[in-house]
Amino acid sequence: MRRRLLLGTTIAGALASPAIVWAQGTYPLRPVRIVSPFAAGGATDILARSIAQSLQAEYGQSFVVENRTGAGGTIGAEAVAKAAPDGYTLLLGTTATQSITSHLYPRLSFDAARDFAPVSSVASVPMVLAVHPSLGVEDVAGLVAKARAEPGKVTFASSGQGSITHLASELFRARAGVELTHIPYRGSAPAMTDLVAGRVLMMIDHAPTILPQISGGGLRALGVAGQQPIAQLPGVPPIGRTLQGFEITSWFGVLAPAGTPAAIVSQLNASIGKALTQPEVAAKLREQGAEPMPGSPDAFATLITHDSRLWGEVVRSAGVTLG
Repeated sequence: MRRRLLLGTTIAGALASPAIVWAQGTYPLRPVRIVSPFAAGGATDILARSIAQSLQAEYGQSFVVENRTGAGGTIGAEAVAKAAPDGYTLLLGTTATQSITSHLYPRLSFDAARDFAPVSSVASVPMVLAVHPSLGVEDVAGLVAKARAEPGKVTFASSGQGSITHLASELFRARAGVELTHIPYRGSAPAMTDLVAGRVLMMIDHAPTILPQISGGGLRALGVAGQQPIAQLPGVPPIGRTLQGFEITSWFGVLAPAGTPAAIVSQLNASIGKALTQPEVAAKLREQGAEPMPGSPDAFATLITHDSRLWGEVVRSAGVTLG
């Protein structure tokens, strides 16, 4: 009888402890929810579903994508921050949700740094600076000279107040020491329409959005926001070669609620890294203009912290607040 009691106690304790369950190789025991904080059909949603499909195939357990949209991604992020830290609720986070929104919204109910456990970066998406040809500049140096000669006359479009497209141009303004005029839109599509029409003169946006207009001749590419040129724009240099310190990485990654057992985080990291090396997954990412970006939890945490400092400075300099 005593032996049965001890055995029962041991089994109950194992089932109650996520770390021990993981050690026995049984995680996940039930469906896992991946929250996408932006609308279905967008880049975040597509990347979340690609990862979910790969994890489901590996584990034989459902990984279900749930779209929780609104308030610049903060509604979905909040849902994950407040979920049980057991590995069954994950977030497909972005530069915006993890490194920008905490500086924009003064009354968030969660802390983007404290309330999440980074699991793995997933993909990066390059950003490109383009201008309307009527501006008459050929490169970044020419744009800076034009803006200095005519303060405030160079207008830039964004997908909305506080968006990464807005803050990217604010960073450009600060690094160049020029005065630009912001014209916010409700999304990149209407912004791009007016940019191509010449009603606004400049924009820094994600490559998938802006490249078709460049290849069609409606816009002129002056620079890319990352450290290296991109294959789609051979000969277009990084902006940082002209403006020292200008570098933007727009990224996506998986996070869990803070307190999720390290063993589960490690297991998920290994599985996501494996998925990102699969040709079909990499192809899906590249269809969205994204580049696979596997990495350790520590490397992802470092990236989030670095970008939070960068965007915090930009937000404060621009005086932008929301909510």
